[in-house]
Amino acid sequence: MKTQCTAEQLEFHGLGRRDVIGAFNGGRISSDAGGLLLREVEKRTHVLKRLAGCLRDYRKQELIEHPAESLVKQRIYGIALGYEDLNDHDTLRHDELLALLSDKRDPTGAHRLREQDKGKALAGKSTLNRLELTPEGANEKSRYKKIVANPEAMDALLVDLFLESYSSPPEEIVIDADATDDPLHGHQEGHFFHGYYGHYCYLPLYLFCGEQLLCARLRTADQDAAAGTVEEMTRIVAQIRAAWPQVRIILRGDSGFCREEIMAWCEANQVDYVLGLAKNSRLNQAIEAEMAQAKDQYEATEKPARVFKDFRYQTLDSWSCERRVVGKAEYLAKGKNPRFIVSSVSIGEQDARRLYEDFYCARGEMENRIKEQQLDLFADRTSTHEMRANQLRLYFSSFAYVLVQTLRRLGLEGTELAKAQCGTIRLKLLKIGAQVRISVRKVWVSFSESYPYAALFQEVFARLQQIPLRC
Repeated sequence: MKTQCTAEQLEFHGLGRRDVIGAFNGGRISSDAGGLLLREVEKRTHVLKRLAGCLRDYRKQELIEHPAESLVKQRIYGIALGYEDLNDHDTLRHDELLALLSDKRDPTGAHRLREQDKGKALAGKSTLNRLELTPEGANEKSRYKKIVANPEAMDALLVDLFLESYSSPPEEIVIDADATDDPLHGHQEGHFFHGYYGHYCYLPLYLFCGEQLLCARLRTADQDAAAGTVEEMTRIVAQIRAAWPQVRIILRGDSGFCREEIMAWCEANQVDYVLGLAKNSRLNQAIEAEMAQAKDQYEATEKPARVFKDFRYQTLDSWSCERRVVGKAEYLAKGKNPRFIVSSVSIGEQDARRLYEDFYCARGEMENRIKEQQLDLFADRTSTHEMRANQLRLYFSSFAYVLVQTLRRLGLEGTELAKAQCGTIRLKLLKIGAQVRISVRKVWVSFSESYPYAALFQEVFARLQQIPLRC
């Protein structure tokens, strides 16, 4: 039988003699009830409240219904819950659970000022647009867009949140640097074709320490992958050392960051580095004996063989001094596979094999963090015309990542989701069906009885409850 679909009901394939009928008439039901865990994180860290403090709101406060803090919370909770597009919020503005997350005192929207807004507690896409599209020079005389972002304050907040995540200063931290492509499909400001990636894109720079994000800087693709690294490291290191004067800092990156400017800055500022080094004929020649040894081992065992060599090296004209280089002479079924790194870490502290295999290769984990932002939290949703607006979108994605990562750090350690990516956390913990009932004194959220991770959810909630609320 042909399935019949109307605005009132949906006739699905039957079950034996029974008809299967669906309709969007279940009442106040949300699919995002697990977002309450994110709200508990927010109440203990004030990530989003402090982010709202990085905005200057020139609107007349007595005339508005959506304060900047509410808009920020609505936008970032939306991203964390899987809603990448502002258009989604024209429907989500009816969602009483999202209104609760955004701290709307009237989550039903029953007391909105205009008749056409009643029942819509949250802002629509046009109001949310003002967060991203307000120009830098806007003020109280501007017509519509009057919420001005302070990027410098947002940059500093990312580092502050990182510092606060430690109960005591660590002895050593490793900052990973990487660049990635952000494909563009329109004529956005600053779009350029990148030959390596083969398409028009931005080339954002990311700096992480472990799982924690320190910098997400949107850049045009017509420049070197390492462009701006010294400037970002200068401010980040200064902020970290103001709080932790004795901490040792190591910069780690692939060969795209092996630049004289970066290494010289590290050496002048007591920052160690371990960086990939692009191979060339001189470097290959330096490990010829080791490569022959690796080949012999491979032919004897028919298994991949590696032999490492430590040596001093200086380029003919680009490096200012001689530096330590580790060469990996590797022989595989496909043949030779030489690789090199350059480092300021001494031989006495880390031998060649440990420095390469245990330390340098661990930088690959950072790529998973970037994928989380781009695939799960829509960091590549840079489709507005102006680059400033696209940078703000990247900030919103970044703080959505920080919020979910903080949930992972504070609530999921030791559980089966301790290493889960943001998309998995959203699927298993945040996307929960629940009925919402609102009375004068209470908001009741009745979760689905068939939710398979109820025990885990309760465990995570109990952990968060043990953390004091932030004043």
